[in-house]
Amino acid sequence: MSTTASSSKFAIYGAIGANIAIAISKFTAAFFTGSSAMLSEGIHSLVDSGNGVLILFGVHQSAKAPDARHPFGRSKELYFWALIVAILVFSVGGGMSFYEGIEHIKHPAPITDPTWNYWVLGLSLVFEGISCFLAFKAFNADRGDAGFWATLRRSKDPAVFAILLEDLAALLGLVIALFGVYFGHLLNNPYLDGAASIGIGILLVLVAIFLIYKTKGLLVGTGVEDETLVGVQDIVRAQSGVQHMRAPLTMYMGPTDVILALDVEFENRMTASEVETSIKTIQSAIRDKHPEFKRIFVEAKSIVEKERVGSATVD
Repeated sequence: MSTTASSSKFAIYGAIGANIAIAISKFTAAFFTGSSAMLSEGIHSLVDSGNGVLILFGVHQSAKAPDARHPFGRSKELYFWALIVAILVFSVGGGMSFYEGIEHIKHPAPITDPTWNYWVLGLSLVFEGISCFLAFKAFNADRGDAGFWATLRRSKDPAVFAILLEDLAALLGLVIALFGVYFGHLLNNPYLDGAASIGIGILLVLVAIFLIYKTKGLLVGTGVEDETLVGVQDIVRAQSGVQHMRAPLTMYMGPTDVILALDVEFENRMTASEVETSIKTIQSAIRDKHPEFKRIFVEAKSIVEKERVGSATVD
């Protein structure tokens, strides 16, 4: 297992453990204080715990070896379960929080003693901070010099970006809940607690929409970045005997599992045997620089021979 994969799993385990503990404490505080914002935060943490389990299941399923029914493997299962997670964040997390906020505004209940809430929110901020730190560590594993948003945009691993965004949303949600409880008690205005719950719901819906957008693209089929395509073309054109090539075709099957299809035209002087040797050299050179290309398919034509040679390599 790679270092990045190990850190991703560690971040998922950390998020699940933290969210379960936090959810229990939040529900306890909500029971004793009647805080709508705390109840919404408890729902949020419970949903996050289940989401972590689903992502972990997706990671396990995606690692299964290819078989007769799944000749390309099952890497895309991770994207499917990530989409389910995004839908749950939208419907259960965001929807329930929004509903609880509306109900609390319609039927306000004053917070008599916010001490429970402060203790739980303080501990939750600590635990969520640790979980977020682990997620950031996994996120930064292959970040390089790229900025946060650029890395988030190009990331193809839901085990990293989904957990990170949920943790960031959880931290911001805790801050919103803290303001709602504090000012609701200070001003003796229970409506602020309900408003905080609605704010948490809106936050979760926005995060869910982004996750749905990301995972939908990965499920439908997303190719590699432009700079990677240019690098592949440079490798192929640098090979002796290559006369012309069409734009490479790529698709992510999983975070580190990409299919590459090449259409290459060789010089007239080359025989079929020489073309085959050149294909193997091209595949090795591409895989050395871009190990994410697990399957490289090359359709080659030697003009003088009028022959086509199909080649594919699977690791």
